[in-house]
Amino acid sequence: MDDDHMKLPPQTGIRPQKPVDGAGGRPAPTPTDILFGPSPAPIGMGAMTAAQIAARATSDELQRRLLETPIAAATERTLLVNEGRTMGREFPLPDQTRVFVVANQKGGVGKTTTTVNVAAGLALYGAKILVIDLDPQGNASTALGIDHAEGTPGVYEAVIEGEPLGKLIQPCAEHPGIQVVPATIDLAGAEIELVSLVARESRLKTVLEAYLAETEAAGEKYDYVFIDCPPSLGLLTVNALTAAREVLVPIQSEYYALEGLSQLLRHINMVKSHLNPGLDVSTILLTMYDARTKLAGEVAAEVRGHFKDAVLRTAVPRSVRISEAPSHGQTVLAYDPASAGALSYLEASREIAMRNNA
Repeated sequence: MDDDHMKLPPQTGIRPQKPVDGAGGRPAPTPTDILFGPSPAPIGMGAMTAAQIAARATSDELQRRLLETPIAAATERTLLVNEGRTMGREFPLPDQTRVFVVANQKGGVGKTTTTVNVAAGLALYGAKILVIDLDPQGNASTALGIDHAEGTPGVYEAVIEGEPLGKLIQPCAEHPGIQVVPATIDLAGAEIELVSLVARESRLKTVLEAYLAETEAAGEKYDYVFIDCPPSLGLLTVNALTAAREVLVPIQSEYYALEGLSQLLRHINMVKSHLNPGLDVSTILLTMYDARTKLAGEVAAEVRGHFKDAVLRTAVPRSVRISEAPSHGQTVLAYDPASAGALSYLEASREIAMRNNA
């Protein structure tokens, strides 16, 4: 991505009361146009009705079943997720492992939710995934049903003590393609302990690269690695940015979404300049999108106007099911495969796979 995409324009901001008017007095674009582009470009499944899903189907029989009743539509959508396919299209697997860091110093924007559900979506299509939970709260571990009680070996041992990742990994029972390095409360003190350690910014990179080389040599290569960051720009986040090759930034579709983004991008630029020249802000995902509000459309238009192709066409809507899933130790794809949240994360996973940057 060009360097000028890594910094926001000086007057970036959202004016909630200003209408989004089209040029030349044309009608304002619809939320679907803002999110997914004007027709006839395909739209993301995250905002699709049953009829629209049916329109993308390749089978006449599938279209008929989707349009018969709401129950039939929900059942068919569940089968689409559980069978690991999106209207018959397969996901390509990367030739080399793609290492993503999911980062945004603003809390509550959907970092952990995005990490676990995109990983689950890719795993449904046969990808082998490693999720590294770098947040001391351990929410990604919870959502994937991984034990992370105090004293459980995890990321702390890898980053602080240099323990090999292979000894710390736990499999995810709900999604067989996912393996997890859990986070425990011990990680809360890691920021202070890292200050005095040698090569403090690259501790995670060292153990991760060693483990990926080991698994590839054994013929067990991972397709994707996702590192879930804490909501801060401390040394843990620096370690994640140094270890990663791509950055996935979830942006909440609300007023404060862009206020801290400039700071995040400056931080990424510093890491890119001094520690990790190959780091690329490759993916931006709009989360908590509410098509009923004008403000959400303005945020989406602002983000898409500046970051252009880095923004996924699919936006994740506000969804009670997405919020409920972690309380059951599940991703939304496992908890309610027919929900709008599950379908949008599945489609976001497909977009990421199709962008194959390896």
